[in-house]
Amino acid sequence: MPVVKYKNLGLIDYKEAWEYQEKLFKGSIDQKIRIRKEESTQPTQNYILFCEHPHVFTLGKSGKKEHLLLNENALGEKDASYYEINRGGDITYHGPGQLVVYPIFDLDHFFSDIHKYLRYLEEAVIQTLLEYGIESGRVEGLTGVWIDGDKPTVRKICAFGVKSSRWVTMHGIGFNVNSDLSYFSHIVPCGIQDKAVTSMEYELGRTVDLVEVSSVLKEKLALQFGYSYENM
Repeated sequence: MPVVKYKNLGLIDYKEAWEYQEKLFKGSIDQKIRIRKEESTQPTQNYILFCEHPHVFTLGKSGKKEHLLLNENALGEKDASYYEINRGGDITYHGPGQLVVYPIFDLDHFFSDIHKYLRYLEEAVIQTLLEYGIESGRVEGLTGVWIDGDKPTVRKICAFGVKSSRWVTMHGIGFNVNSDLSYFSHIVPCGIQDKAVTSMEYELGRTVDLVEVSSVLKEKLALQFGYSYENM
């Protein structure tokens, strides 16, 4: 059974978390190259980071900058930052009350299939929501976890964006638990103009314990991927 090293970074600046991810990501890739060159027999490590971010908008490499509906001055007024980053996908928002999860997995320990990897991440979130009585699922052709996916009231509760190289992953999950949904009005979320965004807080009509949700999702991810974890 693979072992995943776990760390909760708490509320952390987006750039600081990104640089930390990059360090772990590069370390795994470098180790895979050493193994391939027969310079090392030490296996790669798998990591998973949980955190929250201050208000920030991030644009993936396939996104369009015009999907950010704020100029630089307006960003300052909203106390938000903006980064163009190296994950897939379009623009999204992170902020306090949103649970952000970054798996830095060597998929050679699991399976070499990015689409399957995304479906596994989605399924762990779907199973977490079920624990709170929220039924959710997928929308054909779109990444993410959605509520009322087959109805005009469809709304996204969790977004995903990943990067991989040599089957090592980074970036990951933005799960709206107690998110301030007004910030999504300043972007075209994930480039999708005709679907709303929601949160657990909105769906349940109450603030949800983020620590508790983190614990549930942590267990669901371990079950879904079939790993054990240890603290970093």
